[in-house]
Amino acid sequence: MAGRSEGAEVQAHSPTAPLAAPAKLTAIPVDAWRALQARAIEPNGYYLADWELAVSGSAEGLTDVSALTAWSDGNLIGLLPVVSLRRAHRLPLPVLVNADAYGTLSTPLFDRHAAHEAATTLFAQARQSGARAIVLHNISLEGPAMAAMRDVLAEEGISLRIIASHVRAGLDATQDAEQALRDGLGAKKLKELRRQRNRLAEHGAVTFHVAHTPAEIAAALDMFLVLEASGWKGKRGTALQQRAGDKAFIRRATDALAARGQCEIVTLKVGNAPVASGVMIRHLDRAYYFKIGIDERFAKFSPGVQLTLDVTRHLCADPAIASADSTAAPGHPMIDPIWRERLAIGDVVLPLHRNDPVAALTYTALLLRHRAREQAKQIVRRLRGR
Repeated sequence: MAGRSEGAEVQAHSPTAPLAAPAKLTAIPVDAWRALQARAIEPNGYYLADWELAVSGSAEGLTDVSALTAWSDGNLIGLLPVVSLRRAHRLPLPVLVNADAYGTLSTPLFDRHAAHEAATTLFAQARQSGARAIVLHNISLEGPAMAAMRDVLAEEGISLRIIASHVRAGLDATQDAEQALRDGLGAKKLKELRRQRNRLAEHGAVTFHVAHTPAEIAAALDMFLVLEASGWKGKRGTALQQRAGDKAFIRRATDALAARGQCEIVTLKVGNAPVASGVMIRHLDRAYYFKIGIDERFAKFSPGVQLTLDVTRHLCADPAIASADSTAAPGHPMIDPIWRERLAIGDVVLPLHRNDPVAALTYTALLLRHRAREQAKQIVRRLRGR
């Protein structure tokens, strides 16, 4: 959960004071943030300025966020939105946690030309604020941003600790789409999906649409929100449209990103009626499959799978996109068989001092919490299975 960093007063940002206390997100110059994201050593669509400022501005329970920042010669070279451990996990320890970006990825933005310096400065700023450790949930474990942080800590004789890790589906968009789909699904499954698509076409012409411009995005978002709320997310009360703050956030974020060519909304229609829709974010050469909504009246025709087949073809045909992150849960039954690349993701504790008991206590508490949640999920799955 997002909130204000504790242990230090939030102060306005000044490029001349790179080790000032964590600044409010809104105090960071947007132009400098956008310049950094263009130079990032590793993409993260959920820490784009237009996305994260929209989240922090109105998303349910995720407002009022601060950030660790690193500056060099007047340029922003590192950024990590953070909150206190107290607010994130109700643990009263002097530890910072990545702010929830309303997307399952917390990889910090580091300048590709100064990643080591950026990580060093972020850690120094966190120490100055009184933090004894940094917790990062859902971070890319094998990317260059993590490598930079490991190297900086190793120079100080410190090792990070992994609370939990998993792999999730990704797409190598440099390959031929049809070959990728055959390799992933096999000829028999693809034949069955073609049969389902033909059956779906009995209700009207099946067409795939990609909204790019702010006007197109606004109209497509309306359709997406209705579809998402019509399904199981609506029944659970977690659809974006059901919370005023979340609805405001997604409208602001998609509109701003569309103006910069960093957002698409993909829709599968039968006749004029949408049956599946998804929001996609783009950063550098990577796409992020944020959310999907379907019309469950057509569930027997697998509209979500049909949409994802078209999305796969769309991304593989785009020379600007090299890969895509499903940002889905591990073992996701829809996306895993289609996108066969696997991205290593984890929750980690980064101690800021050698042999620090606070970092050790944080690791133990969060590890026990993770295990308890996993056991609870297993019980729920067994009960649902009955």
